Amino acid sequence: MANETPQVMTIAGTDSSGGAGVSADLKTFFAHHVYGANVIVSVTAQNTIGVQDVQMVTPDMVTQQLTSVGNDLKISAFKTGMLGDAVTVHTVAAAILKQDFGDYILDPVMIAKGGARLLTEQAIDAVISDLLPLATLVTPNLPEAEVLAHSQIKTHEDVADVAKRIQLLGAKNVLLKGGHGNEKKVYDYVLLENGEHFWMTSQRVDTVRTHGTGDTISAAITAQLALGETLKNAIITAKAYVDATIRNGIYVGHGHGPLNHSASVIDSNQPEVLDDL
Repeated sequence: MANETPQVMTIAGTDSSGGAGVSADLKTFFAHHVYGANVIVSVTAQNTIGVQDVQMVTPDMVTQQLTSVGNDLKISAFKTGMLGDAVTVHTVAAAILKQDFGDYILDPVMIAKGGARLLTEQAIDAVISDLLPLATLVTPNLPEAEVLAHSQIKTHEDVADVAKRIQLLGAKNVLLKGGHGNEKKVYDYVLLENGEHFWMTSQRVDTVRTHGTGDTISAAITAQLALGETLKNAIITAKAYVDATIRNGIYVGHGHGPLNHSASVIDSNQPEVLDDL
């Protein structure tokens, strides 16, 4: 029997303009040569300017999608993105507890690039209680990390402190993304469950075409884990890929445009990895 193609899964919402959500995840999976399944929890009317409407999928349908995938495919890593409300969070948590889908990357999507709120307060509490303890890795950006940790981030020391606070909430490993910072370089911080920590730094690109970066890096990490990489290497490889998708941009839409998921990683895309700043 031929070796099976690595199989991964995204549990998230759609983006009708194709830049984020399940669309970004599937494009990223394809770019990393893994097979991607998708469980849809919401449908959005969305473009590069903003989110115009959201329609949630029923809990029964979310459960059935997860059951269908689990009964047939051999998922070795998966991720969650925008889950929308507390009922959906509880539904997803209950379903993934029943099946072994492998490593779990939790992207706690809360706010769209255009400013629309994508996660209710009750859902945030549910993410903390139901999903954080199940996740192999959680990947908040700076605003999301502040919400999860109930603490403000103003310095690099704050970043490390907040990552530790999130880990104490139950997350095994934490990637705190620095794209929302205002420095000339982007500083991403990683705290692993064995106590190892490191920074990834890269030059900031002056562009508004960054729609879907959070989805993309979490999907890339998911793919790399399915390919057999260690978590540390998966994170560094995913960071290099996302940098490439931003630097080699495409021109779509009139607002926060999407990434170029076809971009190739070259040496200049590699982030600098430091033990301390």
